[in-house]
Amino acid sequence: MSLNDHGWGNKPESGKGGDKQGPPDLEDLWRDINRRLSGVFGNKNSAQRGQNGSNGPNGPGSGNSGVPSFSPKQFGGGLGIIAALVAVVWLGSGFYTVDASQRGVVLQFGAFKETTEPGLRWRLPWPIESHEVVNLTGVRTVEIGYRGTEKNKVPQEALMLTDDENIVSVQFAVQYLLKDPKAYLFKNRNPDDAVTQAAETAIREIVGKSKMDFVLYEGRDQIAANTQKLIQEILDRYETGIQIRSVSMQGTQPPEQVQAAFDDAVKAGQDRERAKNEGQAYANDVIPRARGTASRLTEESNGYKQRIIATAEGDASRFKQILVEYKKAPEVTRSRMYLDTVQQVYANTSKVMIDAKGSGNLLYLPLDKLMQAAAGVAVTPTEEAASAPRGVPPAPTIAAPPQLERTAPGDGRSRETMRSRERGER
Repeated sequence: MSLNDHGWGNKPESGKGGDKQGPPDLEDLWRDINRRLSGVFGNKNSAQRGQNGSNGPNGPGSGNSGVPSFSPKQFGGGLGIIAALVAVVWLGSGFYTVDASQRGVVLQFGAFKETTEPGLRWRLPWPIESHEVVNLTGVRTVEIGYRGTEKNKVPQEALMLTDDENIVSVQFAVQYLLKDPKAYLFKNRNPDDAVTQAAETAIREIVGKSKMDFVLYEGRDQIAANTQKLIQEILDRYETGIQIRSVSMQGTQPPEQVQAAFDDAVKAGQDRERAKNEGQAYANDVIPRARGTASRLTEESNGYKQRIIATAEGDASRFKQILVEYKKAPEVTRSRMYLDTVQQVYANTSKVMIDAKGSGNLLYLPLDKLMQAAAGVAVTPTEEAASAPRGVPPAPTIAAPPQLERTAPGDGRSRETMRSRERGER
């Protein structure tokens, strides 16, 4: 079948009498497309040559022996349509979408042109312009000294030297965000690797200026804060466009080779602290009591002091009063003082009176002992009745024997003689 056949070209006039009210058939549509293609690649007057059989491509009037002749005018309409379709597709490739958490960066011939906000955006298609989309809210994490879990340690990153020349193993994680898309894309080749290197540099500097005990126990939070600050300073100096969000210390411990010895040292330190706390508790208990005892003794001594002073002052005043009376009547005062002293001395001694002129055996009666015994045993009838059990009669009260004194006959004379002497001295 040739290109100028009615199956590829226009239908004959006789075929136009069909039903034109319904939609076109797929076969008719396909024939129409073939007809148009035949019009593009066939001769200009193919329809006329189809009607004139003598001038067909195989007829004697044909000069190209069955090969169609082409001209630029034959391609004008088809190329325009194709070019228009290609242009529409090419221009449509310049549309792109930026999410709310992202920013778009437009590049013109590979150089930065502008930063676009979220939404539907358009730029000139490639190769004139291109774009990059950067996520600003996504949190990224860099692990230093371990990978995944603390058990998967990386010794070349974790082992560090402290200020007191001890080796410690430090594992921590750095979380960061992007704050400047332009700086993140164009200022550094690998900004994520720059975060890792800056984190290692910062932590080694901070640990190198700290003591081992400070790194392991006391200053983990402070080390994390100082490390975050130093990492941010390094990244800002390199213009990476990265904002450090947090630095979390995952673990700090000595190397595994000396872990046992270090545990023993830690245990000894804990024992020391425990003994120290016990001693402090004992001191807190003893010192207040000692201070209370000292205060009580001080008060007692002050009371004793005041009592002695008052007694001494009273004795001095009494002595002065006696001195005044003694100056008035020395003998009377002296005798009275003597008698008072003897009375005080003999008040607490046992007295035995005998008859010097009498003869025979002397019966000794310890009256004072008997009186003391009687006073200790004797009780009142009311107390005895209350204390004695019911049905038991109270014990009889032992009466103290009367005190017997034997007076010597010459005792009255001696007293009268002494009184007469005192009268004579007066």
